[in-house]
Amino acid sequence: MRQSTAHPPEVETRPLDLSLMRETAQILLGPDAAPDAMPPAASELDTLTGTLRGHLELLAPEVEQVADRYHEDSIPRYCALACIAEVRGKLRAEPGPGLSGAAAYARRLARVLSALCDHYENLLDGLATVEESDDAHS
Repeated sequence: MRQSTAHPPEVETRPLDLSLMRETAQILLGPDAAPDAMPPAASELDTLTGTLRGHLELLAPEVEQVADRYHEDSIPRYCALACIAEVRGKLRAEPGPGLSGAAAYARRLARVLSALCDHYENLLDGLATVEESDDAHS
C-alpha cells in the first residue's frame, strides 16, 4: 500500500491594512467622540463593534509573532504582549446595558486597537535592529 502525503492547501495571506484599522477606530475616537458625545445609531454601532473585534482578532496574533522575535527581556516586546493581554480581556468582556454601554464598549475596543497598531508598527520598525544585533552576537 502506498501512502499519500497530502499537503494542506496554500492559504492566501494578505498584508494587514493598518490604515483601515486605524480609520475604523478613529470613527469612535475622533475629536467628536468625547465621552458625552452622542453614540452612533445601534445598527452602525453593531457593525463597528464587529469590525473592531475582527481587526483585533487578526492583528493580535501577528503582533505576538513579531514580539516573539525580540529578546525575552525587551521592553517593546513586554509592552506589546501586555497590550495583547488587554486585547484578549476586551474581547472576552461584554458590553454594558443599553446603547451607551455598547458605545462605551466599542470605544474601549477602538482604543486598544489603536494601541495594538502602534505596538505592531514599533515592533516592525525595531525588528531590523534586533536581528542585526543577533547577527553581531552570533
